Amino acid sequence: MKIALGTDHAGFRLKEKVKELVESLGHEVKDFGTFSEEPVDYPKFIPPAAEAAVRGECDRAIVFGGSGNGEAMAANKVHGARCALCWNEEVAALSRRHNDANVLSLGERVVPEETALNVVRVWLTTEFEGGRHAARIAQLNAM
Repeated sequence: MKIALGTDHAGFRLKEKVKELVESLGHEVKDFGTFSEEPVDYPKFIPPAAEAAVRGECDRAIVFGGSGNGEAMAANKVHGARCALCWNEEVAALSRRHNDANVLSLGERVVPEETALNVVRVWLTTEFEGGRHAARIAQLNAM
């Protein structure tokens, strides 16, 4: 898979760790920045990553920030993005299985690094169940 990444300064270190993980798992990364811990505004970096996933330029996107909340909100403003803010493996699996999340949001300040890396592993390997959930996703995409 090709995974888009986007972050502000508060998620930069976690983005770099996740980038290493994603590449070690054999996936390709498209990094939309930021590229340092120098303070920046997340709306500059998050929508382009989400748009890449929605357009099909990338298969999915992962966005990062301090809490991940603002980043999830910014990603979800992109029509067709289904961004899930995840803090553990169970939530990550459900976001894929039931909601077909195409964007994952993580908060560097609130999710321990080891947990965040496990969340990414689960999120990348969990498939959408479809079935009764497919109608819900179709409704979301029509909004």
